[in-house]
Amino acid sequence: RLNPTHLLFHMATGSGKTVVIVKMLELLWQLIRRNEIPARDILVLAHRDDLLAQLRLHVNEFNRAFRGLHIRLRELRDYPDVKRAGPSLFKDNELTVFYYRSDNLSDEQKEKIINFRNYHNDGRWYILLDEAHKGDKEDSKRQHIYSIMARRGFVFNFSATFTDPRDIITTAYDFNLSRFISAGYGKNIGILTQQNRAFRDDEDYTGLEKQKIVLQTLLLLAYVRRVAARPQLAGLYHQPLLLALVNSVNTKDSDLKLFFRQLARIGNGDVPAPLWAEAKAELRQELTGQVELMFGGGKFTPDEALFDSLTLRDVLSAVYHATGPGEMEALVRPANRQELALKLKSAEQPFALIKIGDISGWLKDELDGYEAIDGFADDSYFENLNKDNSGINILMGSRSFYEGWDSNRPNVITFVNIGTGTDARKFILQAVGRGVRVQPTPAHRRRLQALYNAKEFDKTLYRQIKDHVSPLETVFIFGTNRTALQTVIGQLKQAGGPGGPEHLLTLTVNQDVAGRLLLIPVYRQGGQPLIEQRAPKKFELAKSEVRLLQDYVEYLGSDRLLLARHNASPRQIGLLRRVLAKPDTYFNTANGRLYGSLDILLSRLFGYFNLIPQEFDQLKPLEDEINHFKHIKVQLEDITELQTKIDRVSKYRDPAIALAELQARVEAGEISMGEGLKLAADAGKIANVEQFARAGFTLEIHHVANHYYVPLILSDSEKIDYIKHIIRHQSEVKFIRDLEAYLAEGGDAFKPFDWWLFSKLDESLDAVYIPYYDPNENRMRKFNPDFIFWLQKGNNYYILFVDPKGTTVANYGHKIRGFQELFETGAIGDTPGKPRPLDYDGLVVRVYCALHTADASIVASHRRYWLDSPAEMVQRIIEINASK
Repeated sequence: RLNPTHLLFHMATGSGKTVVIVKMLELLWQLIRRNEIPARDILVLAHRDDLLAQLRLHVNEFNRAFRGLHIRLRELRDYPDVKRAGPSLFKDNELTVFYYRSDNLSDEQKEKIINFRNYHNDGRWYILLDEAHKGDKEDSKRQHIYSIMARRGFVFNFSATFTDPRDIITTAYDFNLSRFISAGYGKNIGILTQQNRAFRDDEDYTGLEKQKIVLQTLLLLAYVRRVAARPQLAGLYHQPLLLALVNSVNTKDSDLKLFFRQLARIGNGDVPAPLWAEAKAELRQELTGQVELMFGGGKFTPDEALFDSLTLRDVLSAVYHATGPGEMEALVRPANRQELALKLKSAEQPFALIKIGDISGWLKDELDGYEAIDGFADDSYFENLNKDNSGINILMGSRSFYEGWDSNRPNVITFVNIGTGTDARKFILQAVGRGVRVQPTPAHRRRLQALYNAKEFDKTLYRQIKDHVSPLETVFIFGTNRTALQTVIGQLKQAGGPGGPEHLLTLTVNQDVAGRLLLIPVYRQGGQPLIEQRAPKKFELAKSEVRLLQDYVEYLGSDRLLLARHNASPRQIGLLRRVLAKPDTYFNTANGRLYGSLDILLSRLFGYFNLIPQEFDQLKPLEDEINHFKHIKVQLEDITELQTKIDRVSKYRDPAIALAELQARVEAGEISMGEGLKLAADAGKIANVEQFARAGFTLEIHHVANHYYVPLILSDSEKIDYIKHIIRHQSEVKFIRDLEAYLAEGGDAFKPFDWWLFSKLDESLDAVYIPYYDPNENRMRKFNPDFIFWLQKGNNYYILFVDPKGTTVANYGHKIRGFQELFETGAIGDTPGKPRPLDYDGLVVRVYCALHTADASIVASHRRYWLDSPAEMVQRIIEINASK
């Protein structure tokens, strides 16, 4: 039975869980103050001290930045004292939040372990769990404790590694590793087929085979570090690092010791030439074979010239900081017996760091015969890992690296004897999560293409570096068992799905697109808020509440009372008085909303005062803004048949065009008549439509000649759940069918144009939209039409957005008004304006919008924008253009 008092937030490592938790504290405080939820005490539980330290850090940052609320953190042990003390003088602007280690909460009382019954609070807690879910028996008991303590409250559960199916299906917000990377917020993940199986105890691998595996990880690290050193990337990204995670540390021939010994041999130049050549050739073959990137889509392609130029001396320089081979020596930190730095005697600084529970055994056993230098500067190399002057290029350790540290630096992760079974699932996911963080510049934590698409990166700099950043935006994973690693990571992609492994299908750009200029509009942040514009968007509010608000402000009288009571700024109070003085100008009372609370109303109104709209900036050629066709996700055991049919339909050509091309090749002597007849016969066997049926749902695979990518995949069932990012909504499917039928009849309305193309748009992945103000939500939103058309006649260029919808769909009027303001002149209310001519390199560009429905005659408002046939849709462009 699912518990209705729990919400789960599945958020990838590095996606900002702690920040969201602090924001949740603020929201709970606001909701309690407005009497929208019951007043309850708040408790944050985390299972590690570093997570609690991170919470304290973010709360302190919040308190410094946010004037209206001060969050007081108190340990749960202080709960009785805090409750006896009563509220402070500043209770209206303070929120006391209790915290504790979740694994120290039990049903008994010891030194650090506390009995939950002493803090039961009659079950009236709002509990926020930060990575506090676990699977062993003791943790299962704690889950019951949380439920008991919050039985009259609520539990918010945050984690990057939910694995229990009950957790996954009750997730309220899913931003797991798959979605995190797909949205551009982390490095791509490439799992290499080279396996560290040479370290497995049950297989007899020679020392040379072990050395070859370590050599390949160092070679790949050297390659990525050489890329990072290019002048174009100065001051950007990070210094690449290798993270080596092992299963055993202090046993006689532990994985860590075996890895260390190979590092020492390579650093000393003890690498036979045939072994170097073999290791490099195998790695090159895999990289140039294009490593598939999980979640982000696509494949990794290396700079072959740079890779081929690497020598062993380059590895010594890029990884070991050495100009030549040298003996290994150890640097021991006096105040910390958990860190051991390694350097070559031929180098000026250490290159590697071993971080384990206790290095005493290493100093006594493994480092016997090596020079160990005690008493170097008492600074932690681990704590300084992210500083620009850190020379550490390799981290070695066991589970101490899984959690509790943040770095953008890992580009290579090697798992030695970890992950051979799914028992290590959570640990691997945490470690991979630590490796995917990316930060091209200090202010941005998304991959370069995502930043550029969002207009958050300089265009000139983007063009200079875009061909060099792929290695820095990829984390390459070596594992003892590649299949186990893929299984573990692939589990995240299946979360919430119908079962079966998830496959990625990538469709192809239509060859007819070559040479066509496909323009899209892009936007910039406006120069002033909505409220300051000449004709401001009206705030929707019931007339009775306008009067109530006027009476309230008049009753308080003093601006100082308003400032203090509502945590407002002087600007907001000034604007409040302005809008109340001219309610007809600033309020829409015809369909006004009832808030029922002055606190809630004023909060929304103050938010309205701060809204800044987007404005049209320019037209730009389409690059990667339409990319959903590269991310068709399918959850089936076997997609061979589906892939075959997609490939077959993709090769379809119009018979008349195909025959004309073959005839031209025969006449030119490129092929014989017999070859031409055979090719013509083969082409005739390719259909432009195929069907694929699975799990009670049928897919249709269509080759549409003028579509941006091929083929189009449709389904008549909106409930189809084993494939994503296809056309499945009834209105969109009908539009495609109507368009195909019209084109089959001749498509006369398109004939006056020199050329035309169109594309499906996916609101979740594509960056093509129209910004507008939604008064119902009181925020700026994106209108994401389902299709975009491009048409050209001479130097007249037309962009047409098409959104197939039923006429009952709410908010279409707000979307149309947003379109009118950006792309029309003279539009007033329901009265349409004229298309605003836009210039692009000598072309006169006009942008149009059509809402496609089954019967446009029944529409009352914005009638010109509603159309019910493809012919009318295109003909309307011609008519409007002719009347301008």
